[in-house]
Amino acid sequence: MWPFFFIDLDGFKNVNDTWGHAVGDQLLAEVARRMSVLLRKTDTLARFGGDEFVAAMGNLRNKDTAQELASKLIEEISRPFIFNGTNIKVGASVGISYYPDDAKDLDSLLKLADQAMYDAKQSGKNCISTMDDDSKTQNL
Repeated sequence: MWPFFFIDLDGFKNVNDTWGHAVGDQLLAEVARRMSVLLRKTDTLARFGGDEFVAAMGNLRNKDTAQELASKLIEEISRPFIFNGTNIKVGASVGISYYPDDAKDLDSLLKLADQAMYDAKQSGKNCISTMDDDSKTQNL
């Protein structure tokens, strides 16, 4: 089982608008650090653009394990960040697709995970969404 996560920060625009891009950049670096701690050395984490990240994990036992990891990522990202004595809070919405169940190529896996992430955002943010067997998203 190879899950692909598409992670988008909730509330990041407000960070840039309120505290400036320098603090926003620091926040992105700290978010990446926090997520990296939860991932294995064999997993891949990359900033995809703006406030979006992708993560690819290989050889997980089952979908429950991937969903538990996604929950831990949201929990870790949702803890307050402290910059210059100021508490800053953001959240995260996570979309998950699975190789080979959902798609067999990287572009399709990313597209499906991205679609699931947007469904998670529409469900109230700080949520996880995945593709079900009918290629429709399922919020968890």
